[in-house]
Amino acid sequence: MKKAQEKRSRNLLTWFRDSWKANPLFSTAVALIIMIILQTWTLGFDYDSFGAWFLSWTNNWINILRNNAGVGIIALGMTFVIISGGIDLAVGSTLVATGAVLMMLIDSGPKGILGAIGLTGIAAFIAAILLSVVFGSILGGLIGLLVTKGKIPPFIATLGAMKVYRSVTQHFMQGYNPTVPRPFLQISSFRIGSYMVMPILYWLVIAAVLYYISKRTTFGRQVIAVGSNERAAKLSGVNVHKVKLKVYALMGLLVSLSAIIQVSRIGSMDFSNAGSGNEMDAIAAAVVGGTSMSGGKGLIIGTVFGMLIIAVMNNLLNLFGVPPFLREAFKGLIVVLAVLLQKKESV
Repeated sequence: MKKAQEKRSRNLLTWFRDSWKANPLFSTAVALIIMIILQTWTLGFDYDSFGAWFLSWTNNWINILRNNAGVGIIALGMTFVIISGGIDLAVGSTLVATGAVLMMLIDSGPKGILGAIGLTGIAAFIAAILLSVVFGSILGGLIGLLVTKGKIPPFIATLGAMKVYRSVTQHFMQGYNPTVPRPFLQISSFRIGSYMVMPILYWLVIAAVLYYISKRTTFGRQVIAVGSNERAAKLSGVNVHKVKLKVYALMGLLVSLSAIIQVSRIGSMDFSNAGSGNEMDAIAAAVVGGTSMSGGKGLIIGTVFGMLIIAVMNNLLNLFGVPPFLREAFKGLIVVLAVLLQKKESV
């Protein structure tokens, strides 16, 4: 009997070890479960009833998810970029630029662009959102052109774009404080029951769409092929430049959606600091979720899990009173550890 139990224990440990090494989604899910347990334990259980505890637990999670939904959307795009063998350091600056364009379009003051031509209300909001999405895609596409036609390494191209996009935005927006119409805020603040969960729903819907694209479309398979072996993909008939251009344009589109959510949630944007650090959070979420920095491998679901891990970690560090600057050190350590584990698995 004792030997049988020991054998079952060994088999369980072997299965767990093999699953941890072979399946990035499994290891990410285990890490997320551990983080959820730590989060629950940290919140404590000193409540008058289970209902009061559950309400507090639910409110805490909704706040975490809502506050990280925008970065979570950016992380989904970063997954495609990294799978294709690239990187995008300009996402924060792209967010600021698209947010500025959006706010200038819907500004209810005398300088509002759409108001000046007589377009107001829902029609103006729809037009502003569409134009902002197109603008974001163009900004992403310009980076794609630098990488493909200009043959500039993605790190350098996006580093340059990061500086250009933010500085140009700051120049044109200095001294200008657009007024966001109150009805526009309903895009993110509309309540379902007593909860403001619209940003979370946007994030989940976009994740589902991108999961389908990555698994069920030719474009998704081509992105993986380009990231795995660019030369082999080219020889097999894949238009590598076109695929990369689409990936960066998609990144810009998703960043613009994140900007729309942020503007409609907060009602303003700090053009100096908004989006700062988003590239780090997005890369961390993708890598922790199992996306390989060498390209060719990654999962949308893994990135969602990775973003949740980063979000819970940020919340825990806040609850523990860790200074803000040291929180970034923890993110850096997590990224380095995740990459080291990927190297170990590939040996």
